[in-house]
Amino acid sequence: MAPSQKLRLHQLDEFDLAILTVLQRDSATPQRTIGEIVNLSAAAVQRRIARLEKGGVILGNVAILDPATVGQPIMLIVEVQIENERTDLIETTKKNFASTPEVQQCYYVTGETDFVLVITVASMQDYEKLTKKLFFENHNVKHFKTLVVMDRIKYSMNLTLPGVN
Repeated sequence: MAPSQKLRLHQLDEFDLAILTVLQRDSATPQRTIGEIVNLSAAAVQRRIARLEKGGVILGNVAILDPATVGQPIMLIVEVQIENERTDLIETTKKNFASTPEVQQCYYVTGETDFVLVITVASMQDYEKLTKKLFFENHNVKHFKTLVVMDRIKYSMNLTLPGVN
């Protein structure tokens, strides 16, 4: 399979979907254990995982950290409106947001808001400095609105897979 050739849903069978379900819960699950769960050998699981990675289904394996434990207890949701929707200015804004470590997630959206950012910082003073860099010094930012997260109720990157309960 060529590296640029992405797998599609119709190319995934029930074993692939079962493996993905296990990996979404805990990507550190040993292949032997996955094999026992989905009724495949560890070698077959390894081949399938490699195919799913090469096919762009699995984008990465990460450890999810507790923000407060590592000194980033403040989470903010920021809605950003831009001044000019010229393609080059939008691309520059996307790159600017994407290259900022405090920006955990960035979405280019439709509606009154152009971008929605999820940001974590150690303190409100740090956020104030960040607003100067990201918003006040960016002449294409028309307006931004900050929502302070009081309690994170659900946090998941798991996708609902077809045919899997």
